Amino acid sequence: MIDHMTLTVSNLDRSIDFYNRALGPLGYGVTMRFEDFVGIGTKRKPFFWIKPGPFPTQPMHIAFVARSRGDVEKFHREALAAGARDNGPPGLRPDYHPNYFGAFVIGPDGHNLEAVCHDPVPAARSRKKARPTRARRSQAASRRRRAR
Repeated sequence: MIDHMTLTVSNLDRSIDFYNRALGPLGYGVTMRFEDFVGIGTKRKPFFWIKPGPFPTQPMHIAFVARSRGDVEKFHREALAAGARDNGPPGLRPDYHPNYFGAFVIGPDGHNLEAVCHDPVPAARSRKKARPTRARRSQAASRRRRAR
């Protein structure tokens, strides 16, 4: 639904360093810059912009898509190492939905940042090709016999 957004930050250089480090495990980084207007995203396009100035009076909650649960864990670890405060360790949040795996940190300007993966299983398992069950192999063999 949202193509891009801009967040005002109090210290641009500190924020560039923080977001590059925290979002790097998710596959995001600085992809475009116009003086004090910095775009963060993928090689395809920036979708998260930061600019210096007086920041909003209320902190915002921003959730970033993670490709895997492992990437959520890496985001949390790197964000903390880059100076964020923990606001919820990596883990399932079944109150949201059964596969909601997220982690939360408070960034340098007080914003609640999240990485979330909605996959039902860890990425390493989901990459393996599922083996057909005995019933499915039997059904496939029956279809082949009927096709002859």
